Amino acid sequence: MGDHHRRGAVVVEDVAHFTPGELDRDAVFYVAGHRGLVGSAITRILQASGFTNVVGMTSSQLDLRNREAVREFFQRMKPRYVVMAAAKVGGILANSSYPVEFLSDNVQIQVNVLDAAREVEVERLLFLGSSCIYPKYAEQPIREDALLTGRLESTNDAYAIAKIAGIIHVQAVRREYGLPWISAMPTNLYGPNDNFSPLGSHVLPALIRRYDEAVQSGAQTVTNWGTGLARREFLHSDDMADACLHLLEHYDGATHVNVGTGTDSTIRDVADTIASVVGYRGLTEWDTSKPDGTPQKLLDVSRLEGSGWASKISLTEGVERTVAWYREHSGSVRSA
Repeated sequence: MGDHHRRGAVVVEDVAHFTPGELDRDAVFYVAGHRGLVGSAITRILQASGFTNVVGMTSSQLDLRNREAVREFFQRMKPRYVVMAAAKVGGILANSSYPVEFLSDNVQIQVNVLDAAREVEVERLLFLGSSCIYPKYAEQPIREDALLTGRLESTNDAYAIAKIAGIIHVQAVRREYGLPWISAMPTNLYGPNDNFSPLGSHVLPALIRRYDEAVQSGAQTVTNWGTGLARREFLHSDDMADACLHLLEHYDGATHVNVGTGTDSTIRDVADTIASVVGYRGLTEWDTSKPDGTPQKLLDVSRLEGSGWASKISLTEGVERTVAWYREHSGSVRSA
């Protein structure tokens, strides 16, 4: 990128000269959060697609909240491509119990990585947000332009604000520095390397653990939070990773892109699917004193599909694959 994009006080127009295309398979490609649900899936697909220099750092090797450590890492590695999949994440209970940590940790991580990436002029950066950035009562299915048009869901507003800050940060870098960075907003994700903790997990892995434990213990009743009538869209992490590579090679624009299946299910239906897959035959009860969260959260994925990508893994197939992985790794999954 030329100096006229990087210097001076004049804000430049959004990137207009960049044409996406096939990424260099031999370039340094840093996946922030490479051991997590999304990051591990992205690492797998990059390696399967022929990338020879995929870099990942554990949190003990590089604390992304440490600004100087992050800057030194980028100066040393000078990655050409970056996927920002590192984040502090959790379900309703974790988000509502620890809003300060969800806001502070995520903002620090994002600012440190994005600033360091800008300093070394990373060519392509994909920032991953979350569908919780949208207003609680957004019109369904939710279009990208619904962002900042209404109040957020109170149980995860701190996390949502952090992710919104990341989207705006990417857009600001495009305007001021001319770097063709992009953002994607995934729907509810699940798959290998998910968090199956009873207190820190999202709804689908929490349900897998709960029903599997009921099968193992012979329990005749499982109790879930809420009414079960809230509707959610779920995307397998392998589909998400495939979409990420597709966007890096086919999309460039300031507008973030929704990534999902375009279909949703009630939590009751999801619970029934999981119960069937794990072999649970008992009763399911619903604790209606507990919150449902957002009534519905279905993304409009027409922008993504217009770029030539659509999900391939059905919910039943995805649950079957995830349950098999969970049982195979039951001694080492994140469960605390």
